[in-house]
Amino acid sequence: MRSTDETQAQPQAPTEAPAPPPDPVPVSAHGRSAAPAPDRTNALALGRAGRPERPWWRPSAQWKNPIGLVGAAIVALTILVAIAAPLLAPYDPDAQDAERLLPPSGTHLMGTDELGRDTFSRIVFGARVSLQVGVVAVAIALVAGTALGIAAGFFGGRLDAWLMRGVDIMFAFPGLVLAIVIAGLLGASRTNAMIAIGVVYAPAFARVIRGSVLAVMSEPYVDAGRVVGATNGRLVRLHVLPNIVAPVIVMTSVYLSSAILSEAALSFLGLGTQPPEPSWGGMLNLARTYMELAPWMAIFPGLAIMVVVLGFNFLGDGLRDVLDPRLRTS
Repeated sequence: MRSTDETQAQPQAPTEAPAPPPDPVPVSAHGRSAAPAPDRTNALALGRAGRPERPWWRPSAQWKNPIGLVGAAIVALTILVAIAAPLLAPYDPDAQDAERLLPPSGTHLMGTDELGRDTFSRIVFGARVSLQVGVVAVAIALVAGTALGIAAGFFGGRLDAWLMRGVDIMFAFPGLVLAIVIAGLLGASRTNAMIAIGVVYAPAFARVIRGSVLAVMSEPYVDAGRVVGATNGRLVRLHVLPNIVAPVIVMTSVYLSSAILSEAALSFLGLGTQPPEPSWGGMLNLARTYMELAPWMAIFPGLAIMVVVLGFNFLGDGLRDVLDPRLRTS
């Protein structure tokens, strides 16, 4: 009895809860165990490490800056005017008339010049010249600068050093002075002006693109591509080019305004578009002699240059805000 009482007096150990049953192994339709589903969190993390969360053409940041919208409207209007110039111009831009130096009126909205040509018609057709020179010159700078920037940033070493020394030498000269020298050596014409402006702006594209390429080359997914045997061309096509599109777009919009301004300066000096073709810079050159008699000859071409240049600059600011990587992740 005593032993029985002692046994009953001893505290009993708490009973452990039964372990939960293991998760059922998924079985395929053929009776075999299926492989576990991959961890989507890790997969998404790996994807974010190699590529941006949002493509550049679908940025999260909207056009919050109204200046960008104003610039886009000005640029769109300028393009429409250039395309519809034959429909908008009331007169032939090269047709001369005996009614010289007429002030603005209902017949001639912006007056006439020293040869009786309608100023409004010449400004409308001059938009074509300015846009053509700007687009072609920036295209030359873009192609040359992209090639130099990718070569310098991708291969590095001595090639990078030599190319960047050449870029630094070109940056040592004022851009407009260098364009005047190149246009003077090639000869006065619109084509040579486009070449001169493109050569002058190419180093700026090369430097910015080189910096973007260097940033891309430091990413781990580039090293992973080299490990699996990807060629240089494949690395450039899949990783380098997609990551330099955004800065290139911003630079293109900004340098279009600079190219239009440079074309006007070269035409003003007689090194760009030659008469009788309408050019805003050439019209300013002809207006110097008649500033007191006919100030509208200089006022309206000057306003056209100012508005278009401001439009492209505003558009560049808006694109920079939209395509900024720091805003894309917000």
